[in-house]
Amino acid sequence: MSSKPLSNFLKTSESGAALGGVSNLYEFGEFRLDALSRVLLHQLRPVPLTPKASEMLLVLVQSGGQIVTKDALMKAVWPDRFVEESNLTQTVFMLRKALGETHEQRYILTIPGTGYRFTAKVKRISGSGDTAVETPAAAPRPQLVPVTRSRSRLRPVVIGIAVLLSAALGGYFQWLRSGPQAPPTGGRLMLAVLPFDNLTGDGQDYFSDGLTEEMITRLGNLDPRHLGVIARTSVMHYKNSPEKLSQIGRELGVQYVLEGSVRRDSGKVRITAQLIQVKDQTHLWAHQYDRDLNNLLSLQSEITHEVSDEIRVALGDHKSVQIPFEPPSSRQTYEAYDLYLKGQYFWNKRTIDGFHRAIDYFQQAINKDPNYARAYAGLADSYALIGGYSLAPQTEFIAKARAAALRAVEIDDSLAEAHTALALIIQNYDWDWQTADKEFRRAIELNPNYATAHHWYAEHLAWLGRFDEALRESERASQLDPLSLIIAVDNGAILYYSRQYDRAIEQFRAVRELDPNFPRTGIIRQAYAQKGMFAEVSAELERARKTYGDTPAICSELACVYGRTGQQAQARHELAKLEQWNRRQPLDPVAFFTAYVGMGNKDQAFAWLEKAYTQHSNAMTTLKVDPLYDPLRDDPRFQNLLRRVGLVP
Repeated sequence: MSSKPLSNFLKTSESGAALGGVSNLYEFGEFRLDALSRVLLHQLRPVPLTPKASEMLLVLVQSGGQIVTKDALMKAVWPDRFVEESNLTQTVFMLRKALGETHEQRYILTIPGTGYRFTAKVKRISGSGDTAVETPAAAPRPQLVPVTRSRSRLRPVVIGIAVLLSAALGGYFQWLRSGPQAPPTGGRLMLAVLPFDNLTGDGQDYFSDGLTEEMITRLGNLDPRHLGVIARTSVMHYKNSPEKLSQIGRELGVQYVLEGSVRRDSGKVRITAQLIQVKDQTHLWAHQYDRDLNNLLSLQSEITHEVSDEIRVALGDHKSVQIPFEPPSSRQTYEAYDLYLKGQYFWNKRTIDGFHRAIDYFQQAINKDPNYARAYAGLADSYALIGGYSLAPQTEFIAKARAAALRAVEIDDSLAEAHTALALIIQNYDWDWQTADKEFRRAIELNPNYATAHHWYAEHLAWLGRFDEALRESERASQLDPLSLIIAVDNGAILYYSRQYDRAIEQFRAVRELDPNFPRTGIIRQAYAQKGMFAEVSAELERARKTYGDTPAICSELACVYGRTGQQAQARHELAKLEQWNRRQPLDPVAFFTAYVGMGNKDQAFAWLEKAYTQHSNAMTTLKVDPLYDPLRDDPRFQNLLRRVGLVP
């Protein structure tokens, strides 16, 4: 842009006329700033700026590329009154928006914890001619020492602190909602919130872990169209771990990482947070806050404006919206949340004992806060799954599961976890495939970043024989929770149901490398059996027996394998064990069905299938696709059963 057109414009301006045409101008990029009139032009067109934004721009432009501290900026722009620091960050945001900053073109660089620096080359133009006053080219951002990840815990103030930092990122991601622009990558960006460090040294992890959990939940709900947030299950793998950020980025498939620490002492709290771009480990934003624990709401506002200001530029320019007010929570709510986190921890173990302990913690959370929808959803999930893992009859748990899920939806109809739990129950017990599909899709609509909804919906699609869709949905779940063993195993299960046995076995073995004893990988035995690899099946079952002892599931499978390999005496021996168990405590009929179908006794197999149907066993959900049922598929009795379960017209 030449200076002549601008000079012609200034001759007619009020400031130019008043001062005899003498004016100081600053040119940078496609912009020119009149220092006297505070007029900013972009390609000869005035750019709307508030008076304070104009004042701030002039201070930054005249700084010669030097760092301008926050205090200096606040004194220069608001010389006659005291203002909160949030006014400063909000004005910086408005200024960046007016300048049209992008990730590639930045004019104002934040120096974490210090202030700002104007990075563009500036040319000063006065009435006597042009004088080049160029600032240095944008220098590399100062690399902060990463937060040391020595993990320990604090206590139930977790929700309050979580609200602070989640709202901070939330400010930006809510802007994304109203903006038409896609993220720079052309698709969703991925963010990981690494486990926050507790530097208090009190040996308890619930405060810092809870902060991590709450931030993931809140950020995952903010703008799923543009941002994916890695689930807690995966990021917790990096607790107390030495991995470098570059490795974490590769393993999780993320472009950005948020990490931080919390220290509490005598009613005070210090929060440190930093947002890092993985590809070059650039610290986009970092700050430290020291506050009273009872001053959390003002701290929330401060962090909100500061982080969102910086993230907006990194991920795209979108219109700002008001960040909703978060009411303070009671100590009872904090304690309920603490118990909820413990329940989630044990639920994720996917063991019978884990489910029982999860149920206990979820119930305690509900006792503390009877309107805690997430605790009801966790309770529903636990009751809905425990039957399938223990081979106890489904009728023993389903009423409690349904009551908890319905209560969760009643309390908070916008909670994705509640609709996901309800979908699972309707699918597994009612066999109402249409309603279950609707509930799963509703959950994903409410929170596309909820990995469990994608995970269970993938299974739902697989059981209907829609394998391509199921695998795509499973991949979505894996993207959100890439280190989740259960998602990886159930991806292998979908491959098994679709008769891709070699790929299924490969997937199960990959999970075994991460956790040799993860229970659900036992499905590999079924894939081996379908390939006729009975020696491998027997070895697997003996290994399982040494690990877990005699269980109904192991005896059932052994009877099936012995029957298929012509060892009827051994099969009857295992069947006798099942009968003894069943006399002490009724088993899910699928245990007997599996034994009899392997032994070739179709009439008994159908008899136990009918009992499974009467008891609404989980085994009914896989009737259409599980290779275990293949010996019966030509029988009219089986086709009739498929119709009654709603799997064929």
